[in-house]
Amino acid sequence: MLARVLQLVVVSLVFYPIHIPAATVHYVDLNCTNPVPPYTDWSTAATNIQNAIDASTNGDLILVTNGVYQTGGRVIYGSLTNRIAIDKAVTVQSVNGPAATVIQGYQIPGTTNGDSAVRCVYLTNNTELIGFMLTSGATRTTGNVIQEDSGGGVWCESTSALLSNCVLTANAAYYQSGGANSGTLNNCTVVGNIARVDGGGAKFATLINCLINGNSGNEGGGANSCILDNCTIVTNHAEFGGGADGCMLKNCVVYYNTDSFGGTPNYRGGFQANCCTQPMPTGTGNITNAPIFVNPAGGDFHLQSNSPCINSGNNAYVTSATDLDGNPRIVGGTVDMGAYEFQNPASIISYAWLQQYGLPTDGTADYADLDGTGMNNWQKWIAGLNPTNPASVLVMLTPVSTNNPAGLVVTWQSVNTRTYYLQRSSDLAAQPAFSSIQSNLVGQAGTTSFSDVTATNPGPYFYRVGVQQ
Repeated sequence: MLARVLQLVVVSLVFYPIHIPAATVHYVDLNCTNPVPPYTDWSTAATNIQNAIDASTNGDLILVTNGVYQTGGRVIYGSLTNRIAIDKAVTVQSVNGPAATVIQGYQIPGTTNGDSAVRCVYLTNNTELIGFMLTSGATRTTGNVIQEDSGGGVWCESTSALLSNCVLTANAAYYQSGGANSGTLNNCTVVGNIARVDGGGAKFATLINCLINGNSGNEGGGANSCILDNCTIVTNHAEFGGGADGCMLKNCVVYYNTDSFGGTPNYRGGFQANCCTQPMPTGTGNITNAPIFVNPAGGDFHLQSNSPCINSGNNAYVTSATDLDGNPRIVGGTVDMGAYEFQNPASIISYAWLQQYGLPTDGTADYADLDGTGMNNWQKWIAGLNPTNPASVLVMLTPVSTNNPAGLVVTWQSVNTRTYYLQRSSDLAAQPAFSSIQSNLVGQAGTTSFSDVTATNPGPYFYRVGVQQ
């Protein structure tokens, strides 16, 4: 029985800060001439972000207008000063974004890190920082290696501390996490940061729809021990793991990174699924094709119209409604790899899959049945099959009865890059005719079998199998 019930399980969780109306809004304007606590309108705005934070309570919103905020500071741990310490569960948001609103730390001339260095930002749990550039932050070289010597751009208590639409650039850490230590970064750019040891761009962080490029460290030039979804990790450098070291990578482009010893330029260890990288990882859905950026030499890492990364991600890993540009995250039915979604794909099929079999990406081959199996190319792609081979089909074989244990063994032709579900019916006239008896069946190369131990009476039994993801 040829099973043509093909299904993608799509999980689209929108990850965006949800702002419950704040108890109080506090305002910050570097050029205000009449700052009066608690700074509840622009005419009495604070001239220092920290002053507004100090005047706030949990749940408040602090709005910051344009300027370079480079004075003041607050010590949280040891002796390291943070330019801004968000030590309450508040939201600090710029009015006009990172190009106009800068939080600047301090780097010691000639040595960068040291006792008088200033980190850009400290974030406690359940805080939000939205729309800032964090630059020129640094750390101490003595004291606690995590709390004082790590996180030149931002140091977060946990991943419940959120940064959205931020740029972390030209920060340094004497130990680890040149850009970000922990936290969740959504739609951020992490560029040109450095750590003497691990995680030039970030360590212990979750990064979603982020561009990570031009960072450096000893292990994990771009990221170390991070979770990265739909990120573009390019042109980073490390001694080991130039792009990512020990990271969980999903729907990412990890390319053109370098390492000093030539063995792990893009990634070392960790987990990779639906990523564009080299060499080929052991996870599923990965490709090694060059990503084909618009202008990588000029720093433009958007996908060209013939990029194999288009439609080649996995929707189950999507956790945000928009990409790094703020455009829709899924266009054409399937998410792209990397931080930028190509906004007008001609085909709804993975470009990498079409190119693998020499098929056009202009949409003309999407519903063609090239090998006469009764399955079009879209169905073949969903099932992970070869569209040019008539023997490559999703087909059920004759069930075999068994006595130990009692029941039927159901077998179907399968591939090891797909997960299946199995359904059964004893009455095709019933509505619904089929009900699921097992899901999350990991496909095997050649055939996959399932023992239906509940099929012990004379039946009849009808089965169908589908692709789960």
